Order: sequence, then C-alpha cells, then structure tokens
Amino acid sequence: MNASLIMSNILSPPILFFFLGMSAVIFKSDLEIPQPLPKLFSLYLLLAIGFKGGAELVRSGISQEVVLTLFAAIMMATIVPIYTFFILRIRLDLYNSAAIAATYGSISAVTFITAGSFLSELGIEFSGYMVAALALMESPAIIVGLLLVRIYDIDKEDGDFSWSEVLKEAFLNSSVYLLVGSLLIGVLSGEKGWKLEAPFTQEIFYGVLTFFLLDMGLVAAGKIKDLGKAGWFLISFSILIPILNATIGILLARLIGMPQGNALLFSVLCASASYIAVPAAMRLTLPEANPSLYVTSALAITFPFNIIIGIPLYFYGINALWR
Repeated sequence: MNASLIMSNILSPPILFFFLGMSAVIFKSDLEIPQPLPKLFSLYLLLAIGFKGGAELVRSGISQEVVLTLFAAIMMATIVPIYTFFILRIRLDLYNSAAIAATYGSISAVTFITAGSFLSELGIEFSGYMVAALALMESPAIIVGLLLVRIYDIDKEDGDFSWSEVLKEAFLNSSVYLLVGSLLIGVLSGEKGWKLEAPFTQEIFYGVLTFFLLDMGLVAAGKIKDLGKAGWFLISFSILIPILNATIGILLARLIGMPQGNALLFSVLCASASYIAVPAAMRLTLPEANPSLYVTSALAITFPFNIIIGIPLYFYGINALWR
C-alpha cells in the first residue's frame, strides 16, 4: 500500500487533533472539553450530515444503485452481529458476546464523516444518499443482538425483556432520531433549504469535526487502561473483524457497481463499530454485559484503527479492485 496515502490521512487537521487529545492524556495535561460541548458537537455533526444527505438524495433521485445500496446496508447490519456473535462465543460468555456483536453490527457516524473528509481532500466525489445507508445501519444490530440472547439464554424469562424499550432504544435514541429527522428535512426542503442552511451546515462543519475528534482523542486515551480487561483475543478481534467486514463491504460495493467514493463510505460503515447508540441500548436492555469490554473495544481500538489506518487501507483495496 502507498505509504503516502496513510500519511495524507494522518496529517489531516482533524486526525492530528485526535492525536493531540490522546497525547494530552498520556502526558497528563489538564486539557479537557467541558461536558456539554461534546454532546453538542455530536448532535451538530449528525444534523449536518443528515441534512446534506437528504438534499443530495433529492438531487440524485431513487435509482437501482440507491435501492441496492440501501438493501446491502440493512443486510450487513443484520448479518454482521450474527457471525461475530459465534466468533466471540469461542472465548466470551453469552451476554458479552451479544453486546459486542451488536456494537460491531452497528456503525460509527464519526468514522463515516472522517472518511468523507478523506475523500474530499483527495477530490473524490461521493453520493449524499450514503447518509441514508448510515441511518439504516444504526438500529438493526441492537435488535439482532438481543434476539440472540433470547434464543440462546435458556434461563432468561420472557418477561425479562421489554420489547417496547428495545424498539424505543433502537429507533428513537437521540442519534438515530436526529439523523433520520435531518435526512427527511433535507429531502423536504431540497436545494432551496440546502442553500439557506449552507453557512451552518457547510462552512463550520470541519471546525466542529476537528473539535469533536480532539475530544474523542481524550476519551479514547482514557479507555486505554481498560485494554487489560479485554485481553488479546478481544484486541485482535477489534482489529481483524473491521478488516473482514470492510472486505465484504468492498466486494458487495463492486458487485453493485458503486463508484469508488461510495464504495469507501460503504466499506467504512461495514467496518466501524458503535460507541454511542449501541452502548446506550445495551446498558438499558442487557445489564449483564460488561460495558468496559464493548465500549473499550469499539472506542479505544477499532475507532482509532479505522480513522488512522483503516480508511486509507480500504481505499487502497478499492483502487486495486476497481482498476
């Protein structure tokens, strides 16, 4: 793989600020982002990317490629937690296996946004409807993970699960609700709304992303101490499974005939792991699982791996296959 591709990604300002946040924890600086702000940054990024996706979806229209891409997204969000569950059961108990499988079946919106930034720096176009794929991949893994527990836990009573709470967390949690809502508003307001909101949704977007990744660096470095609890099996899983999922995503993208930019975003969605929506749902519906395992693996291992090495690695594979 061309080393310049990795260096180009690492030397982009948002990634450098991610490293700055990590170094602040490592060197014991008192740098911190006041707590309400990271939540605000997260909500802004979801709003901006959802709104842009809705406007772009109106512009591109519904084509066979769009339908196939969205179908493939739902399929991956459903299948990934099933086969990862059985891999995890080699070493982990039922509850932790299900929680981690759900985490890796879902997606990281910030990894997706970082991949979009990577493509923009290379001058490679991608379609706004990929945000619809992002929205559709958020929730199915939560339901699949909990279904696996219900199927394989013979000691759990039917009354132990509140399916209304499960569905509420899966489809009405703040990140899913805002992303889907912004997407619909982008569709309804179209080009006129996009131009009207451009100063807010475009011009400050990368500044907010940079600040958010600075905070993510602080959080990820703070989780490094929990890696001992994960063990080498889970650490290896957190790197190898994203590569496997991305490879499947790339092959599906090639089969569908996606352009390279869309293929990278799709492969990144397949490779990423949720560290916001799924952990929130698992804490509520699967308290037997250990959060230090599924949060640490997604946030302290998979997230940095994907944004530093994974994105250029997947793009290299796409370039080779499309050529």
